[in-house]
Amino acid sequence: ALILVNNKISKISPLAFAPLKKLERLYLSKNNLKELPENMPKSLQEIRAHENEISKLRKAVFNGLNQVIVLELGTNPIKSSGIENGAFQGMKRLSYIRIADTNITSIPKDTLGQSQTTLFMSTQARQSNCCPAAQLNFEKHVMLLSVLRLGLSFNSISSVENGSLNNVPHLRELHLNNNELVRVPSGLGDHKYIQVVYLHNNKIASIGINDFCPLGYNTKKASYSGVSLFSNPVQYWEIQPSAFRCIHERSAVQIGNYK
Repeated sequence: ALILVNNKISKISPLAFAPLKKLERLYLSKNNLKELPENMPKSLQEIRAHENEISKLRKAVFNGLNQVIVLELGTNPIKSSGIENGAFQGMKRLSYIRIADTNITSIPKDTLGQSQTTLFMSTQARQSNCCPAAQLNFEKHVMLLSVLRLGLSFNSISSVENGSLNNVPHLRELHLNNNELVRVPSGLGDHKYIQVVYLHNNKIASIGINDFCPLGYNTKKASYSGVSLFSNPVQYWEIQPSAFRCIHERSAVQIGNYK
């Protein structure tokens, strides 16, 4: 491992890592980098560069990094427009990406490959009221086929566009807590595999009878193991019991504690 954490590094020569042919872990966090360095060793399995000044991710930087499993880029001023299309597509082993606490509001077309299982893209505000409410929209061409956990907490998301969940067909966990949602995201009832949904600390004022469960009682759907709705203005006595008809464990649903 090469650990260069907590320095004032702002630029790294493309030749800096040339002798390190077998390097597996590179830690560049807490520096002043504006971009990831080029020509990183192709043997790398883990790259951590959170808390820098990185604003863009170029596809060329990741070319040949087929062994990388973990990529940590949180707390950088990355914008959606700064991520080049197909940036991570050649990274066939990549299974964990964290781009939390950035300025990303959407996932650009063709950015991701087919291998990611965990994707955290929460953009927690560094200052209160810094970010306008946004609509979450996965473009129709962005199929996140292997994503099992999707973390979008601590954003300013006010709605989830119809059909967005169709593009994460194998999703098991959806984290949308601490946003500005006024209703339950559409598509949950028809999604076959989602088991955990975090919706606490939003502005959801009502729950429809088909928000979580499919229309028919015999429709195949994985049972929910966790649904959090606390700290929303919806009152539990206003919710029809049939809204949770596909949830077999009563303790799986958490409601209340709204101030």
